[in-house]
Amino acid sequence: MKLPQLAKYAALSIASLCLFTGTNSTAAETTNATHDHPEPVVLAPGYAILEFTPPTAGTYTLPPMGSAANGAVLDTAGDAHLLHDYLGEKITVLSFIYTTCTDVNGCPLATFVFKSVQNAVLNDPDIRDQVRLLSFSFDPDHDTPAVLETYAQHFKAPGFDWQFLTTHSTAELDPILEAYGQSVIRDYDSDGNFLGSMSHILRVFLIDRDNRIRNIYSTSYLHADTVANDIRTLLYESR
Repeated sequence: MKLPQLAKYAALSIASLCLFTGTNSTAAETTNATHDHPEPVVLAPGYAILEFTPPTAGTYTLPPMGSAANGAVLDTAGDAHLLHDYLGEKITVLSFIYTTCTDVNGCPLATFVFKSVQNAVLNDPDIRDQVRLLSFSFDPDHDTPAVLETYAQHFKAPGFDWQFLTTHSTAELDPILEAYGQSVIRDYDSDGNFLGSMSHILRVFLIDRDNRIRNIYSTSYLHADTVANDIRTLLYESR
């Protein structure tokens, strides 16, 4: 399957899932519209086979880029935790998403790559129990613990350490986003009503066992092979 076709398939799959989990009316109306939509402009290499051979894991270094911030979060059971409860024990990959996003170069890409990373980790017994994935929603009004639980069931392999988090409110969320430099602009109508859509720049964080950020992946750089390679590099470093 060619890159644009694969990206479009991934986006439509995510969009269908958004409807299943109870998306906002704006996204639903867009998905159900009968007129033709233009082909998505795919900027992300993460949907395709990597076009180059990455350096061998452990032959390069990933200098620390700062500390991973903390904050109050909720798991899919609705239980309160701190974000740092999920950091430190394992090499962690953190992405900020929202479940109703239909931008092929945004949240669907992050989830697609995470699922591919999950497969790579499960197929490597040397790292299988040393990696955690975190998908953290920046839409707490829609992405309740129950919604994230349903969403997770479509991507998470049984028993794999892929956690889905949200917050009680945007008041608790926004300081976390600011600390990670994750820009999110919520779209409102002229009456101040939230439209359910958001403008954001994809940022995915690789975090080591000392809660240090070791890489930040953007749309143009996020690929499962690269992430898995970097995970192995950090594990070699710790040995």
